[in-house]
Amino acid sequence: MTFLFCILLAALLLGCGGGSGNAPDVTPAPQPDPPVSASPCDQGSAGTVNWPALMNSDCPHLEDYGLFVDSAIPTQAPTPPGQAYRLTTQLFSDYASKYRFLFLPQGQQIQYQPQSAFDLPVGSVLVKTFALPFDSSLTGAENQVLVETRLLIHRATGWTTLPYQWQQGQARLISSGAAVAHTMTHNEQTLNFLYQIPSRVECKLCHQLIDDDGSSRISPIGLKAHLLNVPEQQSSQLLRWQQSGLLAGLPAANTIARAPALLNSNADLTQRVKGYLDINCAHCHQKQGHASISGLRLGFYEDHTQSSYGICKQPPGWDGGPRGLDYDLLPGNGLDSILPYRMELTEPKDKMPMVGRSLAHTEAIALIRQWIDSLPASLGSCG
Repeated sequence: MTFLFCILLAALLLGCGGGSGNAPDVTPAPQPDPPVSASPCDQGSAGTVNWPALMNSDCPHLEDYGLFVDSAIPTQAPTPPGQAYRLTTQLFSDYASKYRFLFLPQGQQIQYQPQSAFDLPVGSVLVKTFALPFDSSLTGAENQVLVETRLLIHRATGWTTLPYQWQQGQARLISSGAAVAHTMTHNEQTLNFLYQIPSRVECKLCHQLIDDDGSSRISPIGLKAHLLNVPEQQSSQLLRWQQSGLLAGLPAANTIARAPALLNSNADLTQRVKGYLDINCAHCHQKQGHASISGLRLGFYEDHTQSSYGICKQPPGWDGGPRGLDYDLLPGNGLDSILPYRMELTEPKDKMPMVGRSLAHTEAIALIRQWIDSLPASLGSCG
């Protein structure tokens, strides 16, 4: 009886997994794979540009595109094949420092144009980061705060604009724009102002071109030969682009114009002023631009002695401002010329450019007035 009871007990223990024997193998139930995001914004890989996202999606965070080795530092070290570039003269934005980068798809090239903006292939990306200084006389990362990064992307449907605001080390898409309070020391004066990050609609005011058939399109502004012809030791930025396979059709170096920096006192004043007006004003003041109806044409190659450049020209649709001025450029009289006066005004209905600044660029205004003072009165009869 006892022997039989022991056998039954042993069988029972083995059936329940007891005893000193190995437990039976138990295969866990298969688990479903984690859901895969359908958005290209979530599918980037570290160290590579997220081209599918750039071409197809307006990602909520700048880092989703993988444009920089360190996503928190958009002022250096672009992810290959990105590279930094510079302009010869300044586009003024409240004394902000700007960091520009160009990304081209593998095997693609920029097509050189002698006077107009270069043709960039589908897939091209232009990146510009703005950093406001705390003291405009100082440089370096410790003296500035990141404010915004703008993307201009050439998709299959055309160019599109994406503005990103920097907050707490991350850049977020803000399609409706934003105002950022900032305090800056400039020329030993304290300036308190609201820096305006443009909305996507406002981006179009500068970047939109109207074709002859009435259709509109977005286009880059600063990629012109005379603005990109930056000296680099024994070479130039354009020649370096050609040698690296980025630029096709570059002519001989001595045939390419260069717009000198406005504050370059060693360069011709007329060329300095015309280069500055080209980068700051000509995108609107051209035949296809937002301000085409004004009749004012401020491109670098426009004849500055003609009424189309403002000589004795009265602007339509503007009342002359608080001082009641009459002419865009009054030869020999910079103080009473409308062009620098509107650069000085800051009210939305009066200021020029319409967007992109809250402060007046005092140094530029003084030099432009100096240039107008130098123009002979014989250029036009403004009576």
